[in-house]
Amino acid sequence: MRPRQFEKKENEHRINTEIRGVASVRVVGDNVPQAGSVYSITEALKMAQDMELDLVEISPNADPPVCKIVEYQKFLYQQRKKAKEMKSNAQKVVIKEIRFGPNTDEHDYQFKLKHAQSFLSEGAKVKAYVFFKGRSIMFSEQGEKLLLRFAVDLEEYGKAEQLPKLEGKRMIMMIAPVKKK
Repeated sequence: MRPRQFEKKENEHRINTEIRGVASVRVVGDNVPQAGSVYSITEALKMAQDMELDLVEISPNADPPVCKIVEYQKFLYQQRKKAKEMKSNAQKVVIKEIRFGPNTDEHDYQFKLKHAQSFLSEGAKVKAYVFFKGRSIMFSEQGEKLLLRFAVDLEEYGKAEQLPKLEGKRMIMMIAPVKKK
C-alpha cells in the first residue's frame, strides 16, 4: 500500500484532455475571440494551447458544457480566495450567558440588565438563566417572573426567541438582538 502523500490528487475540474465525451463546448475567457461561442473540443483545446493556457470545464451540466481558457493554478487560487472571503463575511453567532438566582435583588438585576443591553447592542445573543440550588426549585414561578421581566426590559434591544423553559435545575430563556435598519 502506498503512503497517502504519493497518491495523485484528482482535480476538482476537468482540464484539457480530461474533458471527454463531448463533441462541442461553449468557450469563455478574457482573451477569447467571440467569447461565449460554441467550438468543437479539438478547436477549443488548440486555442488554449496556442495561448499557452488551460481549458477548464466550469459547468459540465450545461448544454453544451462551458469551458474557460485560463491558467488553472491561478483559477484555483481565485476560487479559494473568493470562498475565504465569503466565509469571512458570514456572520458568527456569539452567545453571552447571564446567570440569576431565584432571589436576585434589584441592584444585581439592574447591573446584569446593563450588561445584557451592551451584549445585544454589539450583536450577540443573550442566554439568561435562573439557577436553582437545592430546595429553591420550589420558587420556579419566581424565576419565570424574573426572566419575563428581563425580556420586557430588553424589548428595545432584543426579542425573546423562546419563553422561559425549565431544564433540570436551570430555567433558560434566549434573547436575540433586534436587527437595526
